[in-house]
Amino acid sequence: MGDMIRRFGGQPMVAPSMKELPIDDNPEGVAALNRLLSGELDFLILLTGVGIEAMLQLAESQNVQDQLLQAMSRLPLLTRGPKPDAVLQRLGLKPAVRAAAPNTSDDLLEAISIEGITLRGTTVGVQEYGQPNPELYAALEERGASVVPIPVYRWALPDNTEPLKRAIRSVAAGDVDVLLFTSAQQVRHVLQVADRLSLSGQFRERASAILTASIGPTCSDAIRDAGLPVHLEAMPPKMGVLVRAALLAFRDRCDGDSP
Repeated sequence: MGDMIRRFGGQPMVAPSMKELPIDDNPEGVAALNRLLSGELDFLILLTGVGIEAMLQLAESQNVQDQLLQAMSRLPLLTRGPKPDAVLQRLGLKPAVRAAAPNTSDDLLEAISIEGITLRGTTVGVQEYGQPNPELYAALEERGASVVPIPVYRWALPDNTEPLKRAIRSVAAGDVDVLLFTSAQQVRHVLQVADRLSLSGQFRERASAILTASIGPTCSDAIRDAGLPVHLEAMPPKMGVLVRAALLAFRDRCDGDSP
């Protein structure tokens, strides 16, 4: 992403803000996996490719990976985007329903409706992606489904938070012109660290004044939930599109300020 920014004439300040951690002690995940293997689920929602991989690792830790693949081959698989689809293809599996771009949970729910799938009276497993998704669970329950969350990994701050701290200080000091977010969890971690640095107020003030851009709708919702504006959202939600659109918008903003 830094290389993309340089190609468009910007100066990147890349600050890793998250890492994925497997849930080593995961009785809830194992219990949900056992329900899947026993045939209790009618549908399986797969939200991320890395989540499918982590679910397979969880199954391997219980010596039931082959049984999981067999169970998944019998279930209608509902996917939220191209990344879980790519993992399924590698496994020789196909989704029954896939969400259209920009691949949000709302897009998945719409795709389910378009396909005429009735969820009333069914049990739906949901592979989580770092944290629960209560809005999705509530929407599924409103349609009459019983939801079984399958937690397989969680987010944590990176081992080295110094680059992130430097970036937060730079934003708070007014030394940054454009702020790019590529996931909802990034937003939460950035504000968490800003609060630890006692820079939350300054960071929020400057982030509201500079051009803040988002990779897509889920990320935008997290930014707005944090009380910050979203000046630009990539469409389609891809990093190259985000970088190009944000830097062009910044140039337009600068040209508009010129006498």
